[in-house]
Amino acid sequence: MINDGRGRKLPFDAEEAVAHLRAADAKLGALIERAGPFALRLDPSPSPFESLLESILYQQLHGKAAATIHRRVREIYSGDPSPQALLDTPEDRLRGAGVSGNKIKALRDLASRTLDGTVPSHRAIVKMSDADIVERLTEVRGIGPWTVEMLLIFRMGRPDVLPVTDYGVRKGYALTFQRVPKNRALEAADLPKPDVVFKRGQRWAPFRSVASWYLWRACDLAKKGAAYSPDDPSGRERNE
Repeated sequence: MINDGRGRKLPFDAEEAVAHLRAADAKLGALIERAGPFALRLDPSPSPFESLLESILYQQLHGKAAATIHRRVREIYSGDPSPQALLDTPEDRLRGAGVSGNKIKALRDLASRTLDGTVPSHRAIVKMSDADIVERLTEVRGIGPWTVEMLLIFRMGRPDVLPVTDYGVRKGYALTFQRVPKNRALEAADLPKPDVVFKRGQRWAPFRSVASWYLWRACDLAKKGAAYSPDDPSGRERNE
């Protein structure tokens, strides 16, 4: 295991994962060469409850607006609330912090399901399989498979998660494995179907989370005017 840069250790060997991906897929290996070392930073949230609370608050909002609302909610409790404290909070106080009615319902359901054990504690969740975690957490109002996949990757450091519906993963896949037209931005029609990503991703197992992280980096390179071309594995930069 290696340190993620914040004192937390990844539960797998990142060097082994990168070596496996390079050997399994030459085009992904070329992206890895350009993007540099694997540097996943784990979410420091102490429990699934805190992590999912933040996820709910950030849904369908731009980062700054969501961060402001999250800060205001934490100010109500002088930190992250406990599930019972959240349930005891009058709805108008949460609305005053900027939380919508639907999100208040989702937060209350999250709190109730944490108290009844549906949402497991940290100690319990680390012993569960990825599939069991997805099944349990998607019982919470407002929590879908994508949100749980993000938790598995960025909070728990699970090594073999491939979020095939994620826009960034699909865009990174198009930039890395498909012939991308020059001098125009990617369009929705350019993005691969989730089953296409899943099929190629089978060769990346058991380190599909690491592959996903690199596909996100392909998007970062494109934003910098250095989009990866599958026809140019040397890594030369080009403008889109």
